[in-house]
Amino acid sequence: MNDARLYFPATERNRDAIMSALDPWLPAEGTLLEIASGSGEHLTYFAMQGSRPKLRWIPSDPDPEHRASIDAWRSERGVGDRVAPALDLDVLRTPWPIDAVDALLCCNMIHIAPWEACLGLLAGAATILGPGGTFILYGPFTREGAHTAPSNEAFDARLKERDPAWGVRDLNVVTEHAVAHGLVQRHVEAMPANNLCAIFHRPR
Repeated sequence: MNDARLYFPATERNRDAIMSALDPWLPAEGTLLEIASGSGEHLTYFAMQGSRPKLRWIPSDPDPEHRASIDAWRSERGVGDRVAPALDLDVLRTPWPIDAVDALLCCNMIHIAPWEACLGLLAGAATILGPGGTFILYGPFTREGAHTAPSNEAFDARLKERDPAWGVRDLNVVTEHAVAHGLVQRHVEAMPANNLCAIFHRPR
């Protein structure tokens, strides 16, 4: 066992549901950048599924411990060139260390970061996504200011107790800012555990 690997319990519970939601929107080939890859368990699992052998997955995270875990999972799962070494990428630090991608994925980040990180994510996504590129955003959200479940409301309160700059974001507000950056919302899918998967694209 590689001691650098981190284990986040929620990843095994929701990985198949997320993969199912992603599948219709992923490009057949090219590059997909994941923002805030965390332990690396999700991305390396997705890359192993084999439905898109020509798609190259690029993980990233600003935390060196997370990047070490990502690279350890990459090695342990034997994904080879399908998964690149983890990038040191902070959405608020520009320019990003990658110029262009065909798709971008971000799971469970914007509620455990200040609002400025969400704005940086959207600006960066609009900058590096090629025409026709897809941006996938997954996590808990409110809709028009209302929580989608009591458990999400309680979760939001716990987040704000931990850090007043954190909190469950409103998908309508996020979408408004995405549109301002030239991204168009194509689909929103309800997910297990009261999460949502929002699909945006950059028009051709």
